[in-house]
Amino acid sequence: MDALGDLVARERRNDDPALAVPDARGYDYHRLCTTAWKTGNFFRHLGVREGVSVGVVAADSAQSVLGFLGAVLLGASVRFAPPRDIDARALLAPTDNVGDYELPPGGQYVGYGETPADPTVSHFETDVWSENPTFPETPVSPETTALTGEKDISHEELLFGGKTVRERWEFESGDSVVVRAPLSDPRVVAGGIVAPLIAGAEIVLDTDRTGNFAVARDTETAPESSVLTPDGIAL
Repeated sequence: MDALGDLVARERRNDDPALAVPDARGYDYHRLCTTAWKTGNFFRHLGVREGVSVGVVAADSAQSVLGFLGAVLLGASVRFAPPRDIDARALLAPTDNVGDYELPPGGQYVGYGETPADPTVSHFETDVWSENPTFPETPVSPETTALTGEKDISHEELLFGGKTVRERWEFESGDSVVVRAPLSDPRVVAGGIVAPLIAGAEIVLDTDRTGNFAVARDTETAPESSVLTPDGIAL
């Protein structure tokens, strides 16, 4: 794998569980890959491309992961937990929180969950559902920035971190990895999102579930028998 888009390549589609979120239907790898492509196509219409960033206000929701995947497919960088005033091309947030953020002129607001009352705010579920379920080839260099914030992290670095975690913990297809730490930490993205996708395992954002593994702030509060803290993930 050279870039993060390879995690949702066409040949990776299958019926294995890929993503679990609270109170909603889960995603298998077929649905996750297809919806990531549709998210990328939707973001492209908003002007998302290499060299711009997308702010993602994360929650225990599929949209948090799909927004990340859709942006990096286009070569854009993602800022989880963005500041209130962010220099980004697009902002993805729960609809109730979209108005808390300020984008530069031309910035595009996208709400998920409730349908936005403001017609200038796109509705993620509606617009992504209607998108083309195929994605044109969009080469992205391994050195391209994937995450931005206190430190920029490239596709290559995130994949390296994910591969290291996968090899250390020996994730396999059918395993589940519960994300119990904030995605604003790039090490959590590497261990809780990228590593299970490399292995064909399941990302679990439903913290009421107990999985085979967890990425958590500490080893004391997670119910899983195998827990990895951010300090144990090298980027």
